[in-house]
Amino acid sequence: MLAPLLLWAVLLQWACGRGGRSWQHCTELRPLDVLAELFPGSGSARGVRVLQAQGLSGLQLRSSRPRALAFPASRLFLHCDRFPEEFSIIVTLRVLAVPTKRNEYIFTLMAEESPGVLVGLRYSPSKLHFLFWSPEHAGGWQNRVTFRNVSLADSRWHTLVLAVSGQSFSLSVDCGLPKDVVVETPFPASLSVKRASFYLGNRRRRKGFFTGLLRQLVLLPGADATPHICTAMNYKATALSIPAVLQDVPVKAVSNEVLKYPHGANMKVTLGSRPPCTKQEKALFWFNASRRGLYLCDGSAWISMLEVKQRLDYVEEYQDLVTNSETMGVEVFTIPRVGLFAATANRHSPPGSAIYKWTDGKFVLYQNIPTYQAQSWKYFTIGKKIFLAVANFEQNDRGQEFSVIYKWSHRKEKFITYQRITTHSARDWEAFVIEGEAFLAVVNHREGNNHNIDSVIYRWNPSTGLFETNQTIPTSGAYDWEFFAIGPYSFLAVANTFNGTSTNIYSHIYIWLSGSFQLFQSILTFGAADWEVFHIGDRVFLAVANSHSYDSRIPAPSNFYAINSSIYELNITAQMFVKFQDLLTYSALDWEFFSVGDDSFLVVANSFDGFTFSINSIIYRWQGYEGFVAAHHLPTVGCRDWEAFNTSEGSYLLYSSAKEPLSKVLKLKTT
Repeated sequence: MLAPLLLWAVLLQWACGRGGRSWQHCTELRPLDVLAELFPGSGSARGVRVLQAQGLSGLQLRSSRPRALAFPASRLFLHCDRFPEEFSIIVTLRVLAVPTKRNEYIFTLMAEESPGVLVGLRYSPSKLHFLFWSPEHAGGWQNRVTFRNVSLADSRWHTLVLAVSGQSFSLSVDCGLPKDVVVETPFPASLSVKRASFYLGNRRRRKGFFTGLLRQLVLLPGADATPHICTAMNYKATALSIPAVLQDVPVKAVSNEVLKYPHGANMKVTLGSRPPCTKQEKALFWFNASRRGLYLCDGSAWISMLEVKQRLDYVEEYQDLVTNSETMGVEVFTIPRVGLFAATANRHSPPGSAIYKWTDGKFVLYQNIPTYQAQSWKYFTIGKKIFLAVANFEQNDRGQEFSVIYKWSHRKEKFITYQRITTHSARDWEAFVIEGEAFLAVVNHREGNNHNIDSVIYRWNPSTGLFETNQTIPTSGAYDWEFFAIGPYSFLAVANTFNGTSTNIYSHIYIWLSGSFQLFQSILTFGAADWEVFHIGDRVFLAVANSHSYDSRIPAPSNFYAINSSIYELNITAQMFVKFQDLLTYSALDWEFFSVGDDSFLVVANSFDGFTFSINSIIYRWQGYEGFVAAHHLPTVGCRDWEAFNTSEGSYLLYSSAKEPLSKVLKLKTT
């Protein structure tokens, strides 16, 4: 393993040379900004232009003379002429399309009297190559370490961290899982850089000249920089060190990324209630007096430009929503240019489940849909198509068991049946997109008395316009799927509830690799009913709702239902979720994360304490070092599901009751 970043604080010493030479610092263990050396003293450099793309500024190397983009290595290595034995190279760059057989150099380190590359980094359309010279071989030898399936040429910003230690080479792209390569020839322990120079974007000739943008090029001796770079979710903007010329200065935009509305231009500002935002209103400003916020229409949605940050003061009852029967789940969604809706998954059929529309500040019945002990709804879109899928738990009147995908009809302005899919006591649907392809995953809870069955992931077939089976995953009495993405990686977590004898079983997190989901991590849960992923700043959390602890093989506890639910945090260095906090819950069935102003909250659906279904559900406030702390206790009856939503009039919570035909809308009162 490479030395951790903690070693920055320790004044380790390198031996410069061999034999009896005294120990001294070849380099300080600090980031060495290679890119900044192009701007000595004056702050300007010939053949370099500052451009901006996708909100970040970078350097375009334009000189026709490669030596104009060079500087002596002695400017970095002040105390001796040896390249560090262990190090990381951090690069943030934006690469344009590269022809199939073309290689472009990010940098090289070359001795003046030799055409060979001492150290270098170059890329091709699907590979990254690290080059180094091995002086141990007779006459020296050029070595190349190749990382395959590295796609950089997509005109997007990427951050690379290359860590080198002996025979081990590790590459992380955008804080994804590292690619590790072990080679026969180690990086040299004593590589002389005497009379050598760094060349930016070239290898001392025009062939292979770098055509993209460079924002960061840093050498970090003695440390693996990955843990430092990957503590931030916006890793593409994270910098150990960038040149001053790229920090908070006016820049010239690339392509059509220009400032369309310069300072001093005429502004059109609308007052009153929330107006429509379409192409006709593009560039129109709206001032929301109730929230004291200024918003800009981008042609499809209102973007907050200036808003007074609100704080949650208390919660008040706002609406009693009478439902067709007990409600097992609720889904709140917005259909563009139509309105805000809530779909309730109701237990009994008839009358089935219902869809409500937000009208004059209340939910009003909009459409009834026949369902069979519906458990949940999932709203999703594919292109311009709008869908709503229901998970049916029971068979219909003819003994058929299937769940249904409904499609929104713009002409009829209601949902109509689109596709029926055979399911087995379905509990939940999850919709997601990976690499441009749409998927829909169903949780099958049991088939007859067998809880250990397959749940299914379906892939959208654009040719047939239908979902088709793509992959099956074994589950145990599962309740919930939760999809999330971290950097370039996609994950799917399943909440396994009961295996036929026990609720104390493992739930699993899967990662998408090579076209399918593969096991990433297993976590012991206790009747898991829900996973909720959320972000606070740069941190990623995953909360599980544990419903009860039961095992037929051991004596029953005094209370099955008073049990900790847990919050896990992603540890990027360990590449796994680790427990962050336990919270006492009572047959918890759902978590919902929401924010008010700069504050973050979690609300839990407590459903049963072993004696009564009339029990408080709790809103927890994020308190930083303290974790989540109980802030509001909300009386609920058999609480099954929470949904947070916002309108122009304020922020709300909607909870469904699995024990009475009455759900409630609560309004968050802010100051």
